[in-house]
Amino acid sequence: MPTLHRDGDVFVLSLGSGENRFNPGWLDSIDAHLDAIEAAEGPKALVTTATGKIWSNGLDLPWLMANADQIPAFSARVEALFARVLALGLPTVAALQGHAFGAGAMLALAHDQRVMRADRGYFCFPEVDIQIPFSVGMSELIAAKLPVRTAHDAMTTGRRYGGAEATAEGIADEAVDEQAVLSTAMDRARGLASKAGATLATIKQRRFRTALGELRNPD
Repeated sequence: MPTLHRDGDVFVLSLGSGENRFNPGWLDSIDAHLDAIEAAEGPKALVTTATGKIWSNGLDLPWLMANADQIPAFSARVEALFARVLALGLPTVAALQGHAFGAGAMLALAHDQRVMRADRGYFCFPEVDIQIPFSVGMSELIAAKLPVRTAHDAMTTGRRYGGAEATAEGIADEAVDEQAVLSTAMDRARGLASKAGATLATIKQRRFRTALGELRNPD
């Protein structure tokens, strides 16, 4: 399950060491940790990381298939998480040491910045291949964060972007050696922790108004 610790002004949220898929228990843990972060006073920033070859493989499809009656409510909760991270009133950096697929890639995209491993690990939206269309909110999130051509290609081809490609296409802010992913993300977060507060929250609310509206009120 996800864990949280603090290193100075930076909260480090670890998604876990497995596939880190979204299911109700996992979301409960993430929300509780975000509650703790938001309650903290003073300068602060968030780095979201994981261990192993996967950052997050997205939705827990076996759980969804076993709980089909809960899909609408669960989907709304997932989109609410994207909105929450997107609008956090503190700087956020995703430290992608491994793969980020589907909803995992969208969670990474909801962060302010992304640092990827240069030699291994992919960022990918596989929805077109697994025949699951993007919701309006997800589409707006991607459109708000990525260049138009990159968003179109990523959404319609299922292309897998390595660190160097992701940086060149405007998905990641930086691609570094495996050992430097977390430290680089931490340095970026520390440098911005003083920006946390109501003004940053308002900037994000207005900057991502359309995406937040759709994510918070899904069809």
